[in-house]
Amino acid sequence: MSKEFKKGVTVGETESQESMLPMLPESTPQEVVEYDADEEETKALLRANEEDFIQGLIDAAEFGREETQRIEIIREGRLFFAFRIRPLNSEEYDKCRKKHTKYVRNRQLGMKLPEDTDKVRYQSALIYEATVPEDREILWDNRKVWNAINAKKDRIMNGLDVIECALKAGEKDKILEAIDKLSGYESDNLEEVVKN
Repeated sequence: MSKEFKKGVTVGETESQESMLPMLPESTPQEVVEYDADEEETKALLRANEEDFIQGLIDAAEFGREETQRIEIIREGRLFFAFRIRPLNSEEYDKCRKKHTKYVRNRQLGMKLPEDTDKVRYQSALIYEATVPEDREILWDNRKVWNAINAKKDRIMNGLDVIECALKAGEKDKILEAIDKLSGYESDNLEEVVKN
């Protein structure tokens, strides 16, 4: 099965470049019909559509494996590199946050409390985690890239260092917005769904 790609986020794109990109078909939303039903009709409807609901849950659980988005880093009209991102789940966001948060022990409470989060490393960790494994290996974890950058700057020790070195702060912000949107944090329909 081939993977579907949404139109990617292009960092630094100009209008003339946008017109050169191929147009990708957008998915059409399903029509939603509302009607009133009593308790018995609702139960009958649920029983009749149980298989559809189960398949929908299974499909929703697989969201991170199927959905990707292309990110292009363009500066002064030149495409420097591109990579694909995938949505992150809550555990992945939390893992990145915890890893880059400094904790201190509170003697009165007898427990560790968060003191400060290294925002730069946290953002880079999110980008690293969201990058599809094939692209992560080619870009962020590529020893040839590390050696080439180290020959000039001598500071690359892991994939996060490559991200910090290769991406401008504004580019990172736009990529993080794309990751959040792909992960469902900026869904336009979320408020409607939660209300119903």
